[in-house]
Amino acid sequence: MEGKLGSFLWKISVALYLIANGVLGLFFKGGDFYIIFHKVFNVNANNPLVIIASVIALVAGIAVILEMLNVRVSFLDTLILIIAIIWAVYVIVEIIGWITNKYSTGVDALNFWQILQRLAVHIMVLASLLIASKKF
Repeated sequence: MEGKLGSFLWKISVALYLIANGVLGLFFKGGDFYIIFHKVFNVNANNPLVIIASVIALVAGIAVILEMLNVRVSFLDTLILIIAIIWAVYVIVEIIGWITNKYSTGVDALNFWQILQRLAVHIMVLASLLIASKKF
């Protein structure tokens, strides 16, 4: 493994995030990819989109760990980019949902800060995926 502590922890966090969501999607019918596809396409946890995204996430997470051990995985960048694109669509859908919900029901101060907090987390995940994909 090469790099500094921050880089090491960042790679571990991306790998664990991807592996956890892959396992949750495949074996527990949950996780972030189920939430994403349910919100975007109103599908259930057994939908092929959820299963495919979960498999890609699991493989990408394992590939990140292998790369940390200096095992080169040629398709890693592409897998992570696919997950990043899914995540970007999710962030956009969430933003649109928050804006349209704001105008229809109103947002109090506490709700605004909670929405901003969730948006920040979503953008951090997206940024980590984009960095990991080495395409951006």
